[in-house]
Amino acid sequence: MKLYGLKNCDSCKRARRDLSMAGIELEFIDIRQEPPSREVLESWLAVVGEAVLVNRKSTTWRGLTDDERAMPALSLLAANPTLIKRPVIMLESDVHVGWTDQVRTALGCQ
Repeated sequence: MKLYGLKNCDSCKRARRDLSMAGIELEFIDIRQEPPSREVLESWLAVVGEAVLVNRKSTTWRGLTDDERAMPALSLLAANPTLIKRPVIMLESDVHVGWTDQVRTALGCQ
């Protein structure tokens, strides 16, 4: 299992803690230090879609110009990885975004 996020993100911290307490081993990837490749972003977008993956409530989003916001999602996320809604959890071919009740249930962390 891989968890993509930011080390200071509260949702990412909760997810890491809960998964660890459930005995699930994971690899944590800080998207600031190791941004996902375009291929990884493309696969996430194909599975969950732009509406789920792009965090339009973030400080980064509010700092973008209208022209930047109009960019295709793949280019936008590649240029601004902090726009990725977090955490993104990959388990084999499954992609989960956020740390919601639904995600926790799917991963066995209730």
